[in-house]
Order: sequence, then structure tokens, then C-alpha cells
Amino acid sequence: MAFTSDPDGTHRYRATCTWSGSTGAGYDAYERAHRVEAPPATAALELSNDPTLGGDAARLDPEQLVLAAASSCQLLSFLAIAARARIDVTAYRDDAEATMSHDDGPQRIATIVLHPHITVAAGPSEHRVTRLVHLAHQECYVANSLATPVTVDPVLTFT
Repeated sequence: MAFTSDPDGTHRYRATCTWSGSTGAGYDAYERAHRVEAPPATAALELSNDPTLGGDAARLDPEQLVLAAASSCQLLSFLAIAARARIDVTAYRDDAEATMSHDDGPQRIATIVLHPHITVAAGPSEHRVTRLVHLAHQECYVANSLATPVTVDPVLTFT
């Protein structure tokens, strides 16, 4: 189980973020690479900073993780709702986007737009599937946790 559950039903998650190096040579010289673990998962993430801020482009950065979390949560929420509704979803691909502006502070991800391309076996109406996409968005705990607005713009294909 990825979380512990308190007697009152509250889920508590843990993560450990580690870094070592030296900032003694100044801002342009220190290593941005770090590691995040979230037991009991055995996979660790090797992260860095955004490349424009001195990070390693080959590694994920925190901004990408926020976007990925929103996209993944929408996917999982939708699949659960579709499965309960007995709708046969056969493929799902989200080309999600986030924007961050450095104009007016504070610096933050200003928008997240999810673009799920969902393939559904013939049967349900487009209206019904679209309604379930929006219901999944309302139930997505990541989108509900963010101050940043998350928009879902689905494209549906029926086979």
C-alpha cells in the first residue's frame, strides 16, 4: 500500500527527497540532480531542475511531475468511472500541457490543459462519455488539490 490509513480514513503519503553536493561555488556551479523515493514503491525518481535553471534536460523536473500527476489522476479517475459504467475504453493518450509565467510573482504553473485522446468501443453516446470525462475531472484529487486551474479538452474516437 502506497499510503497509510488512519482510523478516521485519512490517507497519509510519504516521500524522501535527497541531494548532496556543494553550493559553495555559487548559483551557476551547484549540481541540481537529486533523488525522490516514496516507499513502499521500489522505483526512485532521478530528478533535476528545469534546464533553463541549470538542470539536466535528461531528467524530469518538479514542474513536469505536477503536470504528470494531473494527467495521471485524470486518466485513473476516468478509467474507474468508465469501468463502473461498463463503458469499454480501449485506449487513452493525454498530450498534456502546462504553462508557467515569470511575469508577475509569485512564480507558479499558471495553467494545466489536459488533451486526452480516448478510444471507446461502440455503444455509448458521445454525450455520455464526455459527461464521464467531466465527472472524472470533478473527482480527480490532484486537480482538486491544485490552486492552478486544470482544464480537460477531450477528443473521443469510437470504434
